Amino acid sequence: MEVKIGITDSPRELVLSSAQTPAEVEELVSAALSEGSGLLRLTDERGRRFLVHTSKIAYVEIGPADARRVGFGIGAELPKLTGKGAKGE
Repeated sequence: MEVKIGITDSPRELVLSSAQTPAEVEELVSAALSEGSGLLRLTDERGRRFLVHTSKIAYVEIGPADARRVGFGIGAELPKLTGKGAKGE
């Protein structure tokens, strides 16, 4: 699962892959925002820890990881040529 965190005053977002469920991540985010600790603590699939100051969180997007595509038009269907100009005439 992919988690994207928008940081205020930063043009880039923090993106990490988590092995936790969306409900677990949402619970961690909600708890961090409501507690007085001021830190959101998340761990990615590789074991790296991310600490984000809650006052700097603009948004949190939780969802499935995007499928990585390599190359141009992989999996895209090409239209069949028919009529004039089609090969094989």
